[in-house]
Amino acid sequence: MDDSTPPPPSAPADPSPPPPPTTSGSPTDFLKGVVGKRVVVRLTSGVDYRGILSCLDGYMNIALEQTEEHVNGRVTNQYGDAFIRGNNVLYISAAEPL
Repeated sequence: MDDSTPPPPSAPADPSPPPPPTTSGSPTDFLKGVVGKRVVVRLTSGVDYRGILSCLDGYMNIALEQTEEHVNGRVTNQYGDAFIRGNNVLYISAAEPL
């Protein structure tokens, strides 16, 4: 046989990079994780409520403690407890690191 046969191609020195890490939490996990913590609740009207998330249900009805109402970035009212009907909620955001 002839030794002029080229060697088989070698594997690349650096394989493709691993995929970026993904967050494995579901919305339910997030909501369970923020109960008892400070949150921002944005309503469909654009009004924000900031307070401690006391509890919520499957309809996104929310109970907040130590609640402040923010309109256009300004505090307009302060409430001890506030109950927000779920169909008015646009989103819930953590106000402190989880």
